Amino acid sequence: MFDKNHVLPVGSDHGGFELKQYIIQTLSAEGYKFKDFGTNSNKSVDYSDFIHPVAKAINEGLFKFGIIMCGSGQGASMTANKYLNVRAALCWDLEQARLTRLHNNANIIALPGRFIDFETAAEMVDVFLNTDFEGGRHINRINKITVAD
Repeated sequence: MFDKNHVLPVGSDHGGFELKQYIIQTLSAEGYKFKDFGTNSNKSVDYSDFIHPVAKAINEGLFKFGIIMCGSGQGASMTANKYLNVRAALCWDLEQARLTRLHNNANIIALPGRFIDFETAAEMVDVFLNTDFEGGRHINRINKITVAD
């Protein structure tokens, strides 16, 4: 179970801005706390400028989990997954949000801001944060994700 006293870093580009604002507002009312890395408007920006700070903070262990979004979720996910200790999962429904924690021990949820219902997205974040990693056979699989130089 996620400790709501911990802060969640969140970042988006213009395509995820409205969803980001909705998630912060909705989940803050449920007791979650956020560090918003931007963007702060619908004005066109490059997603990487706002995803890198979230992924870097997760990579360095400053936060346990993070939330990122862009229009499709793809660019945000690809950017975050460049970091060695990040496992960002692009999720479109509740079952994906649950399974990516349960089986993949994902530490960032990536959301497609232009393609999913906002209420469902907020539920997905809640499910993601409150699903524990199953461990077991999945540990070996996760250890094979990182490519050695």
